[in-house]
Amino acid sequence: MRMPMLTRMAVAAISAAAALAAVDFLRILDVPAAVLLASRWLAIAGLAVYAGRRRSLTTWILVAMVVGAEVGHDFPDVAVALRVLSQIFLRLVRTIVAPLLFATLVVGIAGHPNLRQVGRMGIKAMIYFEVVTTLALFIGWGAITVARAGVGITLPPPAEAAAVSQPAARTWQDIVLDIFPENIGKAVVEAEMLQIVVFSILFGIALALLPDDKRRPMLAFAESLAETMFRFTRIVMLTAPIGVGAAIAYTVGHLGLGILVNLFQLLATFYIAVALFIVLVLLPVALMARVPLRRFMEAVAEPISIAFATTSSEAALPRAMQAMERLGVPRQIVAFVMPTGYSFNLDGSTLYLSLAAIFVAQAAGIDLSVGQQFVLLLTLMLTSKGVAGVPRGALVILLGTVASFGLPVEPVFIILGIDELMDMVRTSLNVLGNCLATVVIARWEGEELGRSG
Repeated sequence: MRMPMLTRMAVAAISAAAALAAVDFLRILDVPAAVLLASRWLAIAGLAVYAGRRRSLTTWILVAMVVGAEVGHDFPDVAVALRVLSQIFLRLVRTIVAPLLFATLVVGIAGHPNLRQVGRMGIKAMIYFEVVTTLALFIGWGAITVARAGVGITLPPPAEAAAVSQPAARTWQDIVLDIFPENIGKAVVEAEMLQIVVFSILFGIALALLPDDKRRPMLAFAESLAETMFRFTRIVMLTAPIGVGAAIAYTVGHLGLGILVNLFQLLATFYIAVALFIVLVLLPVALMARVPLRRFMEAVAEPISIAFATTSSEAALPRAMQAMERLGVPRQIVAFVMPTGYSFNLDGSTLYLSLAAIFVAQAAGIDLSVGQQFVLLLTLMLTSKGVAGVPRGALVILLGTVASFGLPVEPVFIILGIDELMDMVRTSLNVLGNCLATVVIARWEGEELGRSG
């Protein structure tokens, strides 16, 4: 009976704070500032009790965001001092990017040395993956370009000594040359994401061409490295509530609560972009491939719900594969397309990355040229491959990519406050997109979707 009592007390504190705020806002009664302050902190205490009972990282992050906003509003000097906590979190996240990218790309490529044997189906799958993810990329880019959710934000001073400046104009020769690494160690140190991707792709192809006895040890190392980095990321993300709370406190302390308006604009833009992608891309693809929509939606309901709850696409992989086989997709097609899609067909992550990266540029007041935006989008499309297995893996890629383009990381911390609400949807879209890809490739191969036991 103890837990219901604490829950009731938490709800009562939150309700009282909301009622007092409404009374003061509507000028029904002049509530003393001290009373409003005390009621808000009592409500936050109630939220903390609720979060402690839930033992959910998602809940803790959301509560930390509220606490950070309140600290920034009430105690701006304290909020400035807390910035070091968000910087520690950022440094930990940055250490993940290079080894995670290398391992996942190498495993994604060398882990399928039979791509030549699968022949036509492999080519069809790769064409489908790249076309659909490119459309996701441009829908995200178009949505944030129209919504301009990042415009109007005045960022606090950067942590580094040098202020953020407009990226220097580069010729097309410079852009092409910078894609290729001259030294992989230098590329890692300087966070040159595209160079790391190119090296990893070439390394994976070379590994895939080796005889099996020479390929297996390195592939096992890459698989172990990938799993280690997934666990490393989960450990780092346990500190996310502290990093988020400190970042939001510092941001609100400098910018005021008005920054939350931009956050909700970004969230609404993302949800609208996801809906547009489903209606304008996935639905027409399903209709053209003559996918039985009702049976398909019944089949994917459970895998999508798992992805939504866990924010990890791979957590839903076993159930998704079983669901596609029950739908009637042959096992050999499911076994190839579904795992490969988890490296190369991340529709939700790709859409999110393009939208979030342009939001960062808008928040920084940096007007990227069309060419710079194109290279940024290309980098995001390549770096997003293979991060479906780790919660908030797309956020890790976003941090690394914006830093490599000389953009400030402060807007990424702003996004982090609502990232969980975005992650649930983008992960669900990843799973939906891969399930549909499996059925489409089966139909493309001339398979009839008879029911399977």
